[in-house]
Amino acid sequence: MLDFVFGKNRKQVMSWAMYDWANSAFVTTVMAAVLPIYYSKVAASTLAPGKSTVYWSYTVAVALIVTALVAPVMGAISDHSSRKKFFIKILVFTGVVFTSLLYFVGTGDWLIASLFFAVANVGFALSEIFYNSLLKFICEPEDADRVSAFGYALGYMGGGILLAINMLMFKLIDDSSLAARLCFLSVSAWWAVFTIPLLLNVTEPSGRAGADRVGYVKAGFSRLSATFRNIRNYRNLFLFLVAFWIYSDGIGTIVKLAVIYGTELGISSMSLIGALVVTQFIGIPCTLLFGRLAGSVGARNSIRFGLAVYAVISFSAYFISSAVHFWILAVAVGVVQGGTQALSRSFFCSLVPEEKAAEFFGFYGMSSKFAGIAGPLVFAVISQATGSSRFGVLSLTVFFIAGIVVMGFVREDGASGAAVRTE
Repeated sequence: MLDFVFGKNRKQVMSWAMYDWANSAFVTTVMAAVLPIYYSKVAASTLAPGKSTVYWSYTVAVALIVTALVAPVMGAISDHSSRKKFFIKILVFTGVVFTSLLYFVGTGDWLIASLFFAVANVGFALSEIFYNSLLKFICEPEDADRVSAFGYALGYMGGGILLAINMLMFKLIDDSSLAARLCFLSVSAWWAVFTIPLLLNVTEPSGRAGADRVGYVKAGFSRLSATFRNIRNYRNLFLFLVAFWIYSDGIGTIVKLAVIYGTELGISSMSLIGALVVTQFIGIPCTLLFGRLAGSVGARNSIRFGLAVYAVISFSAYFISSAVHFWILAVAVGVVQGGTQALSRSFFCSLVPEEKAAEFFGFYGMSSKFAGIAGPLVFAVISQATGSSRFGVLSLTVFFIAGIVVMGFVREDGASGAAVRTE
């Protein structure tokens, strides 16, 4: 079983996948579970009813705009300088520090909370570019689907374990505000410690020599410009990016806004966090099963299946009226979330030329982040215009249906042979 997952390079694959374990703590506790509730009930408690959800949506969108603008340049610089692990180290440090600073956020400090979260989220998101680009170098192409799925599964486990510990902290500490702030510190420690295996054990891929640090930036912008001009020549890769741009918007919005949406509907904090814990642990086996499913029906069809389930979830979320309903949809998300994201990563990896891995993963990151802007903005604008977040969550269905349609034009055979230029 271990060889089935890891392929031939067990130590490097395991060390690489541990970063999914490390940074998933930020996703589950800060991005998805504890901070949205803390933001609504403490940091933004002085705002008018319903405003916290809207302001949180705008916060997420601003963080993604910054990330999207920087992502492709960072990827190009990484390719030229061959310092992927160096950038991971700097970005993780940034994320860890600003996550820790959330400990000092108190009642009415919604603007500070938004700022600290935005900076931490930029560090998290940009580090993913360099992390994802390493996938192409640690395993054989035929193992990429399984290794990517294993990373996501390990992330579900790590994020789920810490979230369960955080849930226990709320049970044991009477002051829920203090418990939440201690949760933020636990994320920082978890993220920092479990990044170490990647930094120690994963070999830094060779890049292009001959540029000083100023030259890295110049080369990054130069290569970015060239990639913008040429990326459409890679027709299959370009079509996939368009599809990914669309559907990842819906996925990211659900991850970031589900809990604050549930809070607005009056569902208790413990029910919301408990549902997310269940999502994490259901995601472990289901993500691995998606890796096997791709071997049977192909990555493209597996992704489209996941998107169909997501469309049903976003439509059904309009009708939520109890904690039970939220739990049912949380289980459904756990079934498809990790697998859809893991196969998206490995499918894209199979399309990019090796010498442009980080540069093209910069575009991959840019796609997900620019895409992630529209979802929260649409959610916020529709919720604000209608006076109800139910219509905001219903609007996300469009993203998944459109993603299914565009993925229908992506060739499955393109995933078996790197990037194919269309002359």
